[in-house]
Amino acid sequence: MSTSSQATSPHGAAGDDEVDQSRRSLLVATCVAGGAATAAAAWPFLASMEPSARARALGAPVEADISSLEPGTMMVVEWQGKPVWVVRRTPAMLDTLKKDEAQLADPLSKRSSQPEYCQNIWRAREDKKDVLVTVGICTHLGCSPTAKFTPGDPSMGSGWAGGFLCPCHGSRFDLSARVFANFPAPDNLSIPRYTYLSDQRILIGDDKA
Repeated sequence: MSTSSQATSPHGAAGDDEVDQSRRSLLVATCVAGGAATAAAAWPFLASMEPSARARALGAPVEADISSLEPGTMMVVEWQGKPVWVVRRTPAMLDTLKKDEAQLADPLSKRSSQPEYCQNIWRAREDKKDVLVTVGICTHLGCSPTAKFTPGDPSMGSGWAGGFLCPCHGSRFDLSARVFANFPAPDNLSIPRYTYLSDQRILIGDDKA
């Protein structure tokens, strides 16, 4: 009986090892190159996640010069990308604040947003109660109301004592930015934290100056 055998190259095993080693080296090099490319591509994205100087500034307090703000007028200051109204109220304007309480949804501002030092009918610091500082964004759907300071304004009715009107859905606010009842807006306009740096300058967004 003859026995058949298969010839094997004496260098076969070593040759296979060399091929596998070459493949592993190529694979490692490819992965390293791919990882470097991925990191390079990701860097601009990661860098874009850092807040820009402007983004940081939008959250910072802002100063307002009210030296030229006449009684009965309003100025608008941008803070955190929102309009903030600064109104210098006349004695006649302040007198209306107690008269309209029965018509208001939240006359004592118990469910509205304001600092503790503005928890009063003026919704202002008591030593400067003639100056109202409020965010001019309606609490209904975020529209911006308009000033309607003239008493008896024909567009507002003969009983109108002055205040603000949201033109989007008709919500009305008095001269302390308190909402009238039976209108869409649920709450009074919010009052930000603020302090006086001097008689003529207000810091809006911080009260620890």
